[in-house]
Amino acid sequence: MRVGFIGLGNLGYRLANNLVMSNVETFIYDLKRDLGKELEEKGAVWMDSPQRVAESADICITCLPSPQAVSIVLEGSDGLLKGLGPEKLWIEMSTTDSEEVIRLGRLAKGRGAKVVEAPVSGGCHRASTGNISILVGGDRDAFEVALPILKIIGRKIIHVGEIGKASVLKVVTNFLASTHLVAIGEALMVCKRSGLDLGKAFKGIQASSGNSFVHETESQVILSGSYNVNFTMDLVCKDVGLFQNLVERLGIKADLSPLITEIFKEGRDIFGDKSWSTKIVKRLEDACKENLRAEGFPSELIDKESKAVGVEL
Repeated sequence: MRVGFIGLGNLGYRLANNLVMSNVETFIYDLKRDLGKELEEKGAVWMDSPQRVAESADICITCLPSPQAVSIVLEGSDGLLKGLGPEKLWIEMSTTDSEEVIRLGRLAKGRGAKVVEAPVSGGCHRASTGNISILVGGDRDAFEVALPILKIIGRKIIHVGEIGKASVLKVVTNFLASTHLVAIGEALMVCKRSGLDLGKAFKGIQASSGNSFVHETESQVILSGSYNVNFTMDLVCKDVGLFQNLVERLGIKADLSPLITEIFKEGRDIFGDKSWSTKIVKRLEDACKENLRAEGFPSELIDKESKAVGVEL
């Protein structure tokens, strides 16, 4: 199949690279022309607009930073919708608003195309190796068409139900990850001020009931001092904001969600939109005039597992 990929940021580039390196005929587009250069050198074909991507490909994938960006790519004057039609499939891999993906999905289906949403989870290091997890929403027949491509991009693939459901679940997972990150900063600071060796504290938490995926990954780049998770503060603010929107829409009297949203807004104000999301812990370090450092931790996360063939769970 010919695949089009729109959105070559920190995550999108890695997902598209898995297709190119698997010898899938891949057409690419991004607002920033330079982001496609390395993929072109590997065999991808640059197109001049989302519409041209859709006209050239059987399957079109979008991986974009916000619901607004997705809307522009689809509904713009040279947007993806104009190139969609029968026998084509749109896979939306952005972290986005569930109601917006339902709305845009209807427009794509109105052109005769199939649609699935397929947001990913697991971090850029797992996106690089094709071991990232994928949550999928959409009709089963569209899912079956998407599955061979999703197996190349990711490892654990879960069809969670109709379109919109995967976006809800993705926002839930990102809210949990963000909450864990704030909690990790406070936990490590207690360890630091109690005189614990932070390297041993890391292992102790890892071996305990307090462990989490976020601790096993993001704590490492906090302890190294790089904070580099290839995920920026503006994106986490968007994600926790989407979760808070769901909380309000569903009439839930949540305690943590408003607090986490406010904490990350403050972190963005302090460190800037494009600072790493893990710098939310530096907010606490600065307030306490302490640094959370230990020897032997990497400056960037690397997935050491070899690529496994993707499977539906």
